[in-house]
Amino acid sequence: MKSVHSFWRVPLLAAVVVVCSALGACSQHAANTWQGYVEGEFVYLGSSQSGKLTQLQVARGDQVTADAPVFALESVDETAALQQAQQQLAAARAQLADIQTGKRPPEVDVTKAQLAQAIANARKATLQLTRDEAQYRVGGIPKGQLDDTRAAADAANAQVRELTHEVQVARLPGRSQQLLAQSAQVEAAQAAVAQAQWKLDQKRVNAPAKGRIYDTLYRVGEWVQAGSPVVQMLPPQNVKVRFFVPETVVGSLAPGRALTIHCDGCASAVNAKITYVSSSAEYTPPVIYSNESRAKLVFMVEAHPSADDAPRLHPGQPVSVTLQ
Repeated sequence: MKSVHSFWRVPLLAAVVVVCSALGACSQHAANTWQGYVEGEFVYLGSSQSGKLTQLQVARGDQVTADAPVFALESVDETAALQQAQQQLAAARAQLADIQTGKRPPEVDVTKAQLAQAIANARKATLQLTRDEAQYRVGGIPKGQLDDTRAAADAANAQVRELTHEVQVARLPGRSQQLLAQSAQVEAAQAAVAQAQWKLDQKRVNAPAKGRIYDTLYRVGEWVQAGSPVVQMLPPQNVKVRFFVPETVVGSLAPGRALTIHCDGCASAVNAKITYVSSSAEYTPPVIYSNESRAKLVFMVEAHPSADDAPRLHPGQPVSVTLQ
């Protein structure tokens, strides 16, 4: 019986050694390889204006391109406000043009006709004055009648000069102060149009970049308060990997260093670059900073894959990171 026990003892010990060696190898980290996880910096799309959700052009899981329509809110009031502002701007511009061009041609023609009539009256009054002066010299009329004729001629000539100036003034634009005031009214109306257009544009939200729609937070017909997110999306450039390295390694890391990311189910490794290295220890219990305890410190490191490789990673996914 002793020989039998001796016969089985050597293979059994060898098997235990092999299993323990395999387990030990599994528990150890490969050189420059650390465990981490994928994290996403989500973008929450909302509007600065309140309104009822009338259109939702995306669904959870959709891939969208930059500037693709995402959702729209009711915009009846904003559309009416824009039309009102545009009409007010048109009226202000028309009034400014009217001031700049002076009176209308028909109004100038009326003044010209009055001037022609005044010239004819003045010519008639001048002829009458000449005849009365001749009659007065021979004693045919009294001095009073000559004075009346001379006064009538002077009045007729004065009316000619008045109407001549009116024609000139009718052709002039408005005074400089009037022009400045109306120009300011036009600028104010333009600002009102821009403000109304901006409010109307806020009722339609497009994707700021390409990415994946992770969730929709409202349904069509629901009321959305200003600033409330309606859609949650993740652009590829917002995907990052977080992992932790010990105090003995963190000193050799810097932004820009290359690494590879490995994950379950990934056909190939994903290349990435370090973008952030924490300057303080994180997620560790209180320790005394001594030579014996420094090995317990770990530091967070963040890395971003390229935008083309980012869709292969998913937030919350565990990964392993190998430094290069």
